[in-house]
Amino acid sequence: MTEAGSGLHAGSHTVIDFLGFPLNIDTVIMTWIVMAIVIAIAFLATRNVKLVPGRLQSGIEMIVVALVDQVENNMGPKGKVVVPIIITLFLFIFVSNELGLVPGGFVSPTADLNTTLGLAIFVALLVHIMGIQQKGFFKHFKHFFEPFVPFVIINIVEEIARPITLAFRLFGNILAGEILLEILTGLVPFGVPFIWLGFSFFVGIIQAAIFTILTISYLSNSFKEEH
Repeated sequence: MTEAGSGLHAGSHTVIDFLGFPLNIDTVIMTWIVMAIVIAIAFLATRNVKLVPGRLQSGIEMIVVALVDQVENNMGPKGKVVVPIIITLFLFIFVSNELGLVPGGFVSPTADLNTTLGLAIFVALLVHIMGIQQKGFFKHFKHFFEPFVPFVIINIVEEIARPITLAFRLFGNILAGEILLEILTGLVPFGVPFIWLGFSFFVGIIQAAIFTILTISYLSNSFKEEH
């Protein structure tokens, strides 16, 4: 087992060899913790649902309503099929972003490019899976050759760039926040780190929302009928 990186803790990972491949074991552990938290939130929010909701139920309902509205506005009624995926994606990214703010050795899985790239590739594949399901294989991929056949090169480059930009945007913002928080804590142990902690929490919400909204935007092309 080796420790990748030195100096700052943020951005460094505990790496082990797994079947000949390097594996960031700390990211794997944190990802499982995030999944457990998301499952717990879903269980608690849907258990004993009341007409007069408590704080947790109210918070989850606000998130669900906002995301459902985004899906319906961009995809129409057919988009409801992906609502569970969209909600799960938002909650996973949100909890992942905020986990690194918890003291005691916790790190954000989204501060690891492997995680954000995996999420982005999943979104890219989902776009094509839903497009083929909704429109059929040839009709879905027809847009690559529009408005003219030579545009296929530009459209393919754009298709490759989408998951890359999605991944690096989320990764860069979360990692930068953790690095700055660590630096500020070392320089000014009191006051400033707590202010930055609140700011980082807000940034975590915004980045989860941006990733999810962009996902909805990309998926909307899979549901829109061409005229």
